Amino acid sequence: MTERRRKGSDTKAEIQEIALELFTDNGYEATSMREIAERLDISKAALYYHFAGKEDIIRSLFDEYMEEFEELLAWGRTQPRGAALREELLTRWVGMTGRRGLQIARFATTNQHVIRDLAPDRGGVKGRIAELVELLLGPDATPADQLRARMALFSVNMAGFAAQDLAIPDPDILAVARQVAQDLMPRSED
Repeated sequence: MTERRRKGSDTKAEIQEIALELFTDNGYEATSMREIAERLDISKAALYYHFAGKEDIIRSLFDEYMEEFEELLAWGRTQPRGAALREELLTRWVGMTGRRGLQIARFATTNQHVIRDLAPDRGGVKGRIAELVELLLGPDATPADQLRARMALFSVNMAGFAAQDLAIPDPDILAVARQVAQDLMPRSED
């Protein structure tokens, strides 16, 4: 095995990317750390230097996603409410989904038991979604409008799974998902 020189952060990101791909395609249980190392053309020792095991890889992916989600909320809290904020929040949500979220959604859909067992702070996702919806609609939104907004947000995440057997590149999936989310989002009053 000939290992090429990588920076530590690059190697970690490559490991996450390849592991997520293998977990989604082959199943979490059916993928070994050895397979991940072989696919990356690195030693198992190098792989274990970055991650203690498959569980650690999954947790790191969800930790990064939740960190990005928190950054989105923190930014949104500082912005004036209105149509421009709604538009930018939706744009940033689609961007978050595009960076790795489509693949994470595909993984989560095909490996739900793993998510149930390993996903960090499961309860925190519900609270963050509720806060994002409040930023999108304001504190006085009706329950029906809150549901529409949640469905709009989740439709973006589910687009990758829905398009799995279609020959559509991820940027095109995200463009369609964004349009669907806009169509589902309650109409603004301003």
